Amino acid sequence: MTPATAGALLTLAHPALERSRANRALAKAAKALSGVTFHDLYETYPDFSIDIEAEQQKLVDHDIIALQFPLFWYSPPALMKEWLDLVWLHGFAYGLGGDALAGKRLFVACTTGGPAQAYHAKGYNRFTLDEFLRPLEQTAYLCGMVWETPFVVHGAAMKDDEQLKAEALRYQARMSALLAADHAAEGA
Repeated sequence: MTPATAGALLTLAHPALERSRANRALAKAAKALSGVTFHDLYETYPDFSIDIEAEQQKLVDHDIIALQFPLFWYSPPALMKEWLDLVWLHGFAYGLGGDALAGKRLFVACTTGGPAQAYHAKGYNRFTLDEFLRPLEQTAYLCGMVWETPFVVHGAAMKDDEQLKAEALRYQARMSALLAADHAAEGA
């Protein structure tokens, strides 16, 4: 494995991106930034046959690992889970000799169908979104990564074009800030 080249690997998992106004808008905004490598799992692996070595090299090559997905049944889509299971292996991502991701930052960007008020103890979904994302936060911890505060677009399907444009700009600004922090850390 070669050392990190810096920048962000934006790994998107959406099984029907062509029908997703929100995730398409977010991806387009992020892809416009210098330093972002865009990687669509469903486009690359429609048969779920993941090239583990190529994926591990992508992870090694970047300092920021960004995961973008719609929240499906309170978790990432199936292919992202499969990707995590097959690529983030013991001896690579964690465990004895598994320090390839140590010090990198894990950033999650997700969309939900429900409004923000649905995600709390007395809301429709009974738990906060942070609680639903806890397995990914623990993954970052296990791998020695820095967990970044997630970026969330609640009620994505209910947003009109102007609201989605505002969310995309907010996402782009957040990604820019992560990249700027990464660049500043390199110079330190």
